[in-house]
Amino acid sequence: MLTTILFDLDGTLLPMDQEVFVKDYLGRLAQKMVPHGYDPQLLVKAVWKGTGAMVKNDGRQSNEAVFWQVFTGIFGEKAMSDLPLLEEFYETEFQEAQHSCGFNPAAAETVRTLHDMGYTTALATNPLFPPVATQSRIRWAGLEPEDFAFITTYDNSSFCKPNPDYYREILGKLHLNAGECLMVGNDVGEDMIAKTLGMRVFLLTDCLINRDGGDISQYPHGSFPELLSYIRSL
Repeated sequence: MLTTILFDLDGTLLPMDQEVFVKDYLGRLAQKMVPHGYDPQLLVKAVWKGTGAMVKNDGRQSNEAVFWQVFTGIFGEKAMSDLPLLEEFYETEFQEAQHSCGFNPAAAETVRTLHDMGYTTALATNPLFPPVATQSRIRWAGLEPEDFAFITTYDNSSFCKPNPDYYREILGKLHLNAGECLMVGNDVGEDMIAKTLGMRVFLLTDCLINRDGGDISQYPHGSFPELLSYIRSL
């Protein structure tokens, strides 16, 4: 019996071209940190290296711990004293990156409709960001963090997409079986992998990412109206 709908965020609930968003985000981050002694090119490289380490995380520690091991390995332990600067960045300058994203009112309307139908929703966004950044992007999509029973962020997760263990970890935290869940996402490689665990999946095609050119006809797919029709048909 389906009880819980898992949603990806970037490109799913929040329309975006990921390359445009990331370029804007990292540019603003570099601009924030340069006056505090950070070389902008090295900073961006450090963020990418830390991100790569999180994606490869094997579950022995949180993504947050993995990221900061890499980052302090490049900039030294003094970087930890700049955490308040990064928190300030996410609360202020980062908010301007909303202009790099689109907005689809159907996203929030669909989540609320699912709540009215009795479903639980969780946010299964790749846990590469701290909570404040993810919560901001949720609000950019016209929703609130409270709309989700669980939200994956870099501090509460030990794996990343497309590792199936990322989804197993969510199931464990929510005390759910795969058969109770539907994963909704726009990335064939990162989101549809949930099917291998026994989850139902739905490919949202508004901002489709299909890096390997796979056949999407094997997945239920479409936009938000088609998603609701699919769920009602179950």
